[in-house]
Amino acid sequence: MVVYTYVMNKKRVTALVIVTAVVAIGVTAYLLLPRKDNKSTVDQQSQQPAQDGQNKPVEPQGFNKNMFALDNSDSPWWVVNKKRPLPAGYVPPDLGVPPVKLRLAASAEQMQYRKSATPALEELFAAAKQDGIDLVFGSGYRSEALQRQFYNSYVASDGQEAADRYSARPGTSEHQTGLSFDATASNGACHLEKCFADTPEGKWLVANAHTYGFIVRYAQGKEAITGYDYEPWHMRFVGKELAIEMHRTGVQTLEEYFNLPPAPSYN
Repeated sequence: MVVYTYVMNKKRVTALVIVTAVVAIGVTAYLLLPRKDNKSTVDQQSQQPAQDGQNKPVEPQGFNKNMFALDNSDSPWWVVNKKRPLPAGYVPPDLGVPPVKLRLAASAEQMQYRKSATPALEELFAAAKQDGIDLVFGSGYRSEALQRQFYNSYVASDGQEAADRYSARPGTSEHQTGLSFDATASNGACHLEKCFADTPEGKWLVANAHTYGFIVRYAQGKEAITGYDYEPWHMRFVGKELAIEMHRTGVQTLEEYFNLPPAPSYN
């Protein structure tokens, strides 16, 4: 009896060990199986492409430098400098006298401006007025003939080398495009002088002109690129898109922004 009981007990222990092992293996296998809990569902959803209109990410897009042509007279991005002359005798087809404060009589040639750029000019002057800045339209369009008169007089008084630093030779002036104008103060302070940058008008233009589509065309320290001395009064219309983009990137010249060759001279 003792032997039988011992054998039976041994069989029970062995059976119990086997059952315990089987259960342990089953539990381990269950724990190792992939489970579709909340985290897995979130991960799977995050890997699926977003449906239209459902938190679709917006990809940043670069500025389109091909929006307008650089060689077309109808383009606000038309680049004219010492190495990029205008067509001989060019006259803008849409000249008119802008309804802003003028320095000269409305009948004067220089009081004309491109009609395509006039709405932006009006907006610029109106915004300045709201901020207490009384801008004056000092000089706009100049024909090739008028530019020749100015240039020849500068050469006669200062010599050609000096004149070339502050005046364009006829046929290469931005004023002839009808897209540039010289800003001045209502009291005439620093008219066509570098100190214009220190006037309330000059400071306001530097801070705000880009919002309305204008840039200071001949920036300080860029003489070797533009070919001209610093002219804080010389404003060029290029459109809001480009003016804002140049201000954002800190690029001050059209030549640099469009990777054009510098134009320090006519050679």
